[in-house]
Amino acid sequence: MPLTGRAALLAALGSLPVGIWDPSWTGILAVNAPLAVACACDFALAAPVRRLGLTRSGDTSVRLGETADVTLTITNPSPRPLRAHLRDAWPPSSWQPGTEMASSRHKVTVPAGERRRITTRLRPTRRGDRQTDRVTIRSYGPLGLFSRQATHKIPWTVRVLPPFTSRKHLPSKLARLRELDGRTSVLIRGQGTEFDSLREYVPGDDTRSIDWRATARQSAVAVRTWRPERDRHILLVLDTGRTSAGRVGDAPRLDASMDAALLLAALASRAGDRVDLLAYDRRVRTLVQGRTAGDLLPSLVNAMATLEPALIETDARGLTAVALRTAPRHSLIVLLTTLDAAPIEEGLLPVLSQLTQRHTVLLASVADPHIAQMATARGNTDAVYEAAAAAQTQSERHHTAEQLRRHGVTVIDATPEELAPALADAYLALKAAGRL
Repeated sequence: MPLTGRAALLAALGSLPVGIWDPSWTGILAVNAPLAVACACDFALAAPVRRLGLTRSGDTSVRLGETADVTLTITNPSPRPLRAHLRDAWPPSSWQPGTEMASSRHKVTVPAGERRRITTRLRPTRRGDRQTDRVTIRSYGPLGLFSRQATHKIPWTVRVLPPFTSRKHLPSKLARLRELDGRTSVLIRGQGTEFDSLREYVPGDDTRSIDWRATARQSAVAVRTWRPERDRHILLVLDTGRTSAGRVGDAPRLDASMDAALLLAALASRAGDRVDLLAYDRRVRTLVQGRTAGDLLPSLVNAMATLEPALIETDARGLTAVALRTAPRHSLIVLLTTLDAAPIEEGLLPVLSQLTQRHTVLLASVADPHIAQMATARGNTDAVYEAAAAAQTQSERHHTAEQLRRHGVTVIDATPEELAPALADAYLALKAAGRL
């Protein structure tokens, strides 16, 4: 039952003349007694807040960087109108910095026996589940001197999904995929190793594709057309160990790996391949298997939403064992991990042969663009030392990549903006070469 600033101001203004002209307890009582009666009346006329009916509705998921609206319905069952200030509390990462006050606080008036809706607009800055904390309502009387206050728990969760910024590259990659399938208007035959159909020879066709038996049965020269293999299995493996927590720009490396994985999953599902997802550090963090093409992307973004890097070293042997169980037949295994020398040489290389002897392995790593900038810096002593350190880091990454390539691994080392399209291009190149 807090006093308002208005009541304190009236008490101070009333006591000031008494203190100047007739300082006595009688004078103070003469001023404050009517104010106390007014406060009591104001409190009695304020609508009770503990009996209010509160329900929620609205968005339950949103992509990172977009807005979500959560509606709070307030029902006033009392015979007195509700004049209130309301705070809808959410975690700080539910809003952009500096906007929490304006977004979470509302003024509301609800006549007796009626209901009103207020909307809290969220703009989260991090992935994951955002759960409401509590709703605090302060109800004022008609004079604004005294108030009633209560807190209500109205549970609601908004899941913040990965932004999938690389989806802008999907149309161009799908066009390349249609070209590989031989379904464009240009005079090229579909590439791959899976037989598609026969058609009449046209100038420019590879003579090695002529089917002489079919030609002998008809009057025109027939050529075989091929298409990339379909219904192949792709396992996306996200390393959620300590190296994925390193920040590149404004986001951890894990977020860039997720974005690249989503683009590849969207492309592969359109190509007719089956895609699974495994996230691992020392245990399985998430596993998505057996999804249809229409359900794949929603399942992946929902599973990735709550993934966070674990500040522990990834168990490469455990990861390999789980990957082999998840992909029992020949598959394309895409490892989204680091190219740092120590984790690769001490963890992955000793067990890599278990993967490469049964599967095609592709490793994608997030490179820090700041390292490339440092490598070209000159002008003073500090810049030269930074350039030397950056050059050494680049040399170590190149050496680690060469070690992996000697084991038959396709390696991609690209900045966050370039990783997703580079990974998609590598997948298409494997399709074109018939290695899937």
